[in-house]
Amino acid sequence: MDTEKILAIQKDIVRVLRNIYDPEIPVSVYELGLIYEVKVGDEGKVDVTMTLTAPNCPIADDIVRSVKEQVAEVPGVTESNVTLTFEPPWDKDMMSEEAKLQLGLL
Repeated sequence: MDTEKILAIQKDIVRVLRNIYDPEIPVSVYELGLIYEVKVGDEGKVDVTMTLTAPNCPIADDIVRSVKEQVAEVPGVTESNVTLTFEPPWDKDMMSEEAKLQLGLL
């Protein structure tokens, strides 16, 4: 897969991630800064590294499953894997300006 195709898939994945919301916070997981990395391999295998706002999040499984399933539906993706990490720990400084504005933090 050429670089242009990989970049197009990454762009589509980001679009999808901007539409996945943490049910407890009305902001997407992408804008919250929960997505640390998206890697698209040559064969369309995607690895997403993400975190949560808190390690004891009661809906962690639902959010991770949603990310995995929705990324898998992006055209060109052949496999979707999600790795959950808490290093570095999430804090509000990781949020986009848009998210901070939406939550009244600006």
